[in-house]
Amino acid sequence: MSSPLITCVLVANRGEIACRVMRTAKALGMTTVAVHSATDRDARHSREADIRVDLGGSKAADSYLQIDKLIAAAKASGAQAIHPGYGFLSENPGFARAIADAGLIFLGPPASAIDAMGSKSAAKALMETAGVPLVPGYHGAAQDLETFRQAAARIGYPVLLKATAGGGGKGMKVVEDESQLAEALASAQREAQSSFGNAQMLVEKYLIQPRHVEIQVFADQHGHCLYLNERDCSIQRRHQKVVEEAPAPGLSPALRQAMGEAAVRAAQAIGYVGAGTVEFLLDARGEFFFMEMNTRLQVEHPVTEAITGLDLVAWQIRVAQGEPLPMTQDQVPLRGHAIEVRLYAEDPANDFLPATGRLALYRESAPGPGRRVDSGVEQGDDVSPFYDPMLGKLIAWGEDREQARLRLLSMLDEFAVGGLKTNLGFLRRIIGHPAFAAAQLDTGFIPRYQEQLLPAASELSDEFWQAAGHGFMQSQPARLREDDLASPWAAALGFRAGLPAETSLHLSCDGQDRLVTLQTNAAPQLRNEHLLIEDAGLRRSHLAVRHGQTLFLRWQGEMRSVTLFDPIAAVDAGQAHQGGLTAPMNGSIVRVLVDVGQTVEAGTQLVVLEAMKMEHSIRAPHAGVIKALYCQEGEMVGEGSALVELEVLA
Repeated sequence: MSSPLITCVLVANRGEIACRVMRTAKALGMTTVAVHSATDRDARHSREADIRVDLGGSKAADSYLQIDKLIAAAKASGAQAIHPGYGFLSENPGFARAIADAGLIFLGPPASAIDAMGSKSAAKALMETAGVPLVPGYHGAAQDLETFRQAAARIGYPVLLKATAGGGGKGMKVVEDESQLAEALASAQREAQSSFGNAQMLVEKYLIQPRHVEIQVFADQHGHCLYLNERDCSIQRRHQKVVEEAPAPGLSPALRQAMGEAAVRAAQAIGYVGAGTVEFLLDARGEFFFMEMNTRLQVEHPVTEAITGLDLVAWQIRVAQGEPLPMTQDQVPLRGHAIEVRLYAEDPANDFLPATGRLALYRESAPGPGRRVDSGVEQGDDVSPFYDPMLGKLIAWGEDREQARLRLLSMLDEFAVGGLKTNLGFLRRIIGHPAFAAAQLDTGFIPRYQEQLLPAASELSDEFWQAAGHGFMQSQPARLREDDLASPWAAALGFRAGLPAETSLHLSCDGQDRLVTLQTNAAPQLRNEHLLIEDAGLRRSHLAVRHGQTLFLRWQGEMRSVTLFDPIAAVDAGQAHQGGLTAPMNGSIVRVLVDVGQTVEAGTQLVVLEAMKMEHSIRAPHAGVIKALYCQEGEMVGEGSALVELEVLA
């Protein structure tokens, strides 16, 4: 069985996965085609492609989810094959069928396999028939609230609501008790419909302290299927994986084989072809329960590539052309250890709310042995509210887990992002945490160590303000005037006749401000964008990069944005927030749940905002009366925009 030779590939996706797929396609001598929305016209994946096609629109529903436009783009560009990446239409059987009907090659499994496993409900029924252990739950056709209420009562709280066609944490809610069920179900259904075009839900028991271990499977068109070892993806926030590693720490060869063989049976039962992942929950007793099968390439596939030395995208392309798998199960390598972290534009200190804006500073870790960065952005790019906020992934490999961990710490220390909030410091704290170093992993890791991983904001130290002041001054243009270079007024050096050189700056950083007085005759030195500070015989280097009127200063693992304090803007901002509830990010208003004049209790849901494919509720911080509404359903709003004015009850 063979397919036509592929010479041109269209990637029906964006961001880092589009760049990653195109990298392999180019290495195989193929022409690459990118598609992009109007918002992504100049995005990195678009810039790196040989051919680009404009889909129009901004939201995914108007661009990357338009099957007819994608097929037309492939035909117009001469692409014989379409790679779906992950997310978007990657697990949509209708997309796979449309590609086949158009005479093109889908770089993924058959539509029948996506049908069987793409629905979590259908997959659980299939696994139940195959004798694979399942987590107690309900995955039937009835979708009314009362059905879910009865199922949750039977299963026992807490329960987990999940979109049957979903992934990536979208359409997923933990429900602690019955009082939360109605609101959580409605919100999860809306998220699922928005992200996947399918609002079908299931509910299952929410297990306490399980590990999330998944098996990478690969099958060809000749009936061969094997597993490429496993990955541990237990460290998650909001049910979204944050850290992944391979192999799973502490997994015995016997358990690896048992899980791997179960995953292969599952794939063969549905006639699977290509790359797929069978996901399990693993408890402390070594028992595993089937969760779902992802019928696509996973975000975390690089750690599998690192420990096997294989290129999974190249395998996808070769299998799609009818080639057999190049090795048997006994020949699958397992060498060393790899760890991956996902870098997001988000604010960990504010419930991980997505961040939007321009990447004023973006510098990746230096390349080298055992170091890999898969990213989809460059300095100067804009992060839009319309798509997932992941900027890229950092992957480190080592001969053992500790070498990989230390290498990843070094990469995180080198990485620099400025202009918007990211989880970079949060990732550094996870990988550096003693419990992570000891491989004490389960899905409750982040909540358990929240105080250390998400420390409360504290007052910036005197040492910071001094460093910021010197960095700000020394990164200014060297000369204020060029007509008299000998003049003491030609440069901002703090010159004072008969007195020590001194200058003052009123600086602002992260909501704090300080009037800083600098002694400029004994200042730290700024060299090659690094501020060198000596203390007690130790000299430390801090990245200090000036962009316009902002200094980006790395201090104790965090990138700080330092600007000159603007007292007028501070007063305006304070007045704007008195009694007003504002948008925490750019996004679209999904629902307005109150009316002017309505009395509400503290915690009442007022407005639902959708940004980056996730819903965020704006709730009343205290009891009050709705005095004014400044938004309506379907409207796009910017970060900081006033949404609701809430008057405190007398």
